Amino acid sequence: MICPKCKSESLRVIEKRDMDNEPAIRRRRECANCGFRFTTYERLEVPSLTVVKRNGTKEPFVREKLAAGIYRALEKRPIDDSVTEKLISGIEKDLRSTGETEVSTTQIGETVMSRLLPIDEVAYLRFASVYRSFETVEAFAEALKDIKNQTNEK
Repeated sequence: MICPKCKSESLRVIEKRDMDNEPAIRRRRECANCGFRFTTYERLEVPSLTVVKRNGTKEPFVREKLAAGIYRALEKRPIDDSVTEKLISGIEKDLRSTGETEVSTTQIGETVMSRLLPIDEVAYLRFASVYRSFETVEAFAEALKDIKNQTNEK
């Protein structure tokens, strides 16, 4: 950090304050050389996520696409919107917390299913039927059996 007035590197922090409405830190600084005071803001830079599709193509992560799939699975289910929003935020946080800039659709799908099952089994089954592309009744029945096994383990 350098003084914007005299370009000196001799600075001191006078005041430090966390911002209430955003994840940032505000710092008042003073130049020891010329006495000039100024404010700086430190914000977390969130790297953008890229989704790698099954066919190898890449596209930017769009939260709204994730939300649309989850809302479709939860359609006409007795789940409050606040629970749904927490679910979507939690999934996005999980994906970003890996530290990777690229995430596969498989990883997204598995994360959604692992977080959706404890909330609503029917929504889980709806999402799984699209995500796993069930083509037969047997595949659907196998998914039902998996749900029963997982709920019995708890």
